[in-house]
Amino acid sequence: MQRKQTRVVNIGGVGIGGDNPVRVQSMCNTDTRDVAATVGQINQLAGAGCEIVRLAVPDEAAAAVLADIRGQSPVPLIADIHFDHRLALAALDAGFDGLRINPGNIGDEAKVDAVVRAAAAHNTPIRIGVNGGSLEKDLLRQYGGPTPEAMVESGLRHVRMLENRGFHDIKISLKTSSVLKTVAAYRLMSEQVDYPLHIGITEAGTLVRGAVKSAVGLGILLYEGIGDTMRVSLTHDPVAEIGVAYEILRSLGLRERGPEIISCPTCGRTEIGLIDLAEQVEAALRGVEEVFTVAVMGCVVNGPGEAKEADIGIAGGRDLGIIFRKGEVVRKVRGNANLLPEFMKEIDKFLEERRTD
Repeated sequence: MQRKQTRVVNIGGVGIGGDNPVRVQSMCNTDTRDVAATVGQINQLAGAGCEIVRLAVPDEAAAAVLADIRGQSPVPLIADIHFDHRLALAALDAGFDGLRINPGNIGDEAKVDAVVRAAAAHNTPIRIGVNGGSLEKDLLRQYGGPTPEAMVESGLRHVRMLENRGFHDIKISLKTSSVLKTVAAYRLMSEQVDYPLHIGITEAGTLVRGAVKSAVGLGILLYEGIGDTMRVSLTHDPVAEIGVAYEILRSLGLRERGPEIISCPTCGRTEIGLIDLAEQVEAALRGVEEVFTVAVMGCVVNGPGEAKEADIGIAGGRDLGIIFRKGEVVRKVRGNANLLPEFMKEIDKFLEERRTD
């Protein structure tokens, strides 16, 4: 893989494009007007590894609390604005680190001028966000529907509106719920501009469906070197989006965060509740940032051998479990109820040894 070299954009101190890593971002699903709930979710996202968070700003009441939210956020924030240029100006005044707008739908030329001037004065980048479900009517007629070509032309229209005003601090996204259309659109846009691209499959679906569609679509683009920031859009808790995003990046060798957990798919030899155990281990390690490999296996006989490359692992049997490192047994544990707590003790010991080496 060789990533396309795009120009660098700075979002609140987080570099995007160029040689920077692919950044992981998400969006709060709280009511922005509820400051406590919104800040709480921002902190949860940041704790999971989210590097940039986007907030909906639907009205003046939401805009009025943006400064309070920004002052409490540990990560850069982007304001998502539709139609009302005054909300964009309020977000800039509140110190938000980026805007997500389409300049063509925020009002007349004077209003666009005002937003661009303010963004330039604050050194605040603008993301142009094209959605296949809301393209301009003339483009739908011209291209016969929301085709990749229509999406790219829509994006370039908005880009030109900014460029004509001397503004080039731009990021672009082109999203549909179709994996193939989204991939085709990003390929076309990547050939025409060197602005950083924010990639995602919009309205991807619930946890499993959305994760699969995102992994396929974003995996293709990332493998081709396209994409500077990414969001896995799920009909689920936004925190789950972060884990899926990092697993996509890990599988392509682009970024790693936290332990990689491998577990067998269960079979007729399994004599413990392996599914529950694997999920409990995953939950217990969710806040760990160190990179290492953990195995959760269902067979004491074959588990250590099958997962001998794991840094640390556990394999369960009938009333007996073993804990191993690199395939070598280090402990036996009696009683299935003791497996998880004893395993976590060994992981704590393992991490302490690594930190003091």
